Amino acid sequence: MSDLLAPSDESGIATAVAEAAEAREPLLVVGNGTKSGMLRPVQAARSLSTRNHAGITLYSPNELVISARAGTPLAEIEATLAERGQHIIAEPPDLSLVFGVAQPQTLGGVIATNLSGPRRVAWGAMRDHVLGIRAVTGRGEVIRSGGRVLKNVTGLDLCKLLTGSHGTLGVITEVTLKVLPAPEAVGTVVLPGLDAVAGVAALSAALGSPFGVSATAWLPPEASARIPAVAGFGRSVALARIEDFSTSVTYRTAKLRDALAHNKSAILDDATSREIWRAVRDLVPLAAGTSDAIWRVSVRPSAGPVVLSAVIDAFGASGFLDWGGGLVWIAGPATASAHASVEAAARSAGGTWMLMRAAEPLRAAVDVVPPEPEPLARITRRVKAALDPHAILNPGRMYAGL
Repeated sequence: MSDLLAPSDESGIATAVAEAAEAREPLLVVGNGTKSGMLRPVQAARSLSTRNHAGITLYSPNELVISARAGTPLAEIEATLAERGQHIIAEPPDLSLVFGVAQPQTLGGVIATNLSGPRRVAWGAMRDHVLGIRAVTGRGEVIRSGGRVLKNVTGLDLCKLLTGSHGTLGVITEVTLKVLPAPEAVGTVVLPGLDAVAGVAALSAALGSPFGVSATAWLPPEASARIPAVAGFGRSVALARIEDFSTSVTYRTAKLRDALAHNKSAILDDATSREIWRAVRDLVPLAAGTSDAIWRVSVRPSAGPVVLSAVIDAFGASGFLDWGGGLVWIAGPATASAHASVEAAARSAGGTWMLMRAAEPLRAAVDVVPPEPEPLARITRRVKAALDPHAILNPGRMYAGL
């Protein structure tokens, strides 16, 4: 296990990075380490954690803005928002089940990985709601970008650059988020018995309807069986969620059900709907053994069924579709041949992939995200050189040698 540095303030983090830069010593940058199993393994003798740099620094409910230090547990932020009837817009998942960890995930870890839940299809990704950010570069310098209002950026938007950078460009120390009122009620229209192609067609119609659908997913029978609230349908299910005031949800779910014209459709109540979408958000439907690899493939929604069918044929994968078919979650053996099949299916569909979880030997041996075209790769190298010139921050996490 690497030595752990866990400063309690931003200046301590900056000092630790500056010393590592001077010594040319790589650092494994983490919060609580709940997502260390993602992407490529980092080879570093020391870890730098933000777990002790925690606490909410600003909360203005009337302005719909909250700021917190990177080590703040996400659950603490969500609880604070819930007290005022508000929530984080992008619905970030809790992947503790997937990664087999008990520690709470931190705000910095969620921002660094840009993980978003089912609501992303309607409201955007996590990076779309980051108003401001503070970070320490690989030089040990503190930088900040954005502020506390929606339109606040001129020039290079470091908020979007650092969000999703997996700690390779800077150590995020504080984040300001736009938040919104949480829905009073949630309803779900269920269409049982549709295959993947028919399910995606129905979900596309739901998303294109005027009824304000905020999430859509298609679960094959083995996936739906893992969620008690829909297991009773005994077959595949297509799901469409509507969130709003109670009377509006009641009206709009009924209208959506009528518009989709499925003779065995059903409408699920608030409590049941919340249970289902938490499960979808946290990958409960994915039948992944402890040694299995997990991939995330992003494609145009109409290609989702094709990708899923291809990997099922190739290596007996399990999986399901989120974002109306635009996000394919896949689980299967952690082998180079299975990974190659996922890559081929994603490329053939014009999509991208990410190796979310696998044993270290596989993660070290394969491309965990698609290689960038050379013009874009040159820009990536220049940005890395500008922010982390000695390549000490999570080296190799996304791309080998970078």
